[in-house]
Amino acid sequence: MKRYIDLSVTVDDRTLSPPSTNLRLEITPHRRGPGFWQVSSVRQSLHTGAHIDSPLHVFKDGITTAEISLDQVMGEAIVVDLSFVGPNHAITIDDLRRGGADDVRRGDIVLLRTDWTDRMYGRWPDYFVQSPWFPPESAEWLVARGAKTIGFDFFEEYCARLPDFTSEDFPMHRVILGAGVVILEGLTNLGALPRRRVEFAAPFYKIAGTEGAPARFLAIV
Repeated sequence: MKRYIDLSVTVDDRTLSPPSTNLRLEITPHRRGPGFWQVSSVRQSLHTGAHIDSPLHVFKDGITTAEISLDQVMGEAIVVDLSFVGPNHAITIDDLRRGGADDVRRGDIVLLRTDWTDRMYGRWPDYFVQSPWFPPESAEWLVARGAKTIGFDFFEEYCARLPDFTSEDFPMHRVILGAGVVILEGLTNLGALPRRRVEFAAPFYKIAGTEGAPARFLAIV
């Protein structure tokens, strides 16, 4: 019998986007009587909570999230166990290999597990500014293994925590998205998966012209 394991963070009106925009999610209910009827509108960064990034995030001529195929965000995923890393840790190639990344196959969805989001999501700004991070050389190594999508349960781009970064200060995003690999951010609960390889899906909100989109991450076991 199939089970579905939710791997997405929950957002509410206290949730903040990354320091680059520092926007609070705003939910406004609209109601009519005489009985109960409600429609809510939401104002947020598309990079809040569980979401995907497309190349347009860092490349002017990059494709949008609406152009990403479902094939790229669904399929077999492998969990790389980095739960041994701590705050502000730069994840190295040796760390990836220790976590099992040598087993990554071409076409895999790779989920990087540190448990940082499980512990720290909602604790602003520490969730962002104290997170482990992912250097571009580690991204290059993982892309070369053939990953089609890479998911993070931590705030992986170091410069994104700084107030004065420029577009060129997103080297990890440029490596991954420049290779046509999709980025998933806002993963959580990876420790609940019963095995390292699972069927995975990341359906997302299909919005034309955008570089990011809210998503729902789940494993099927």
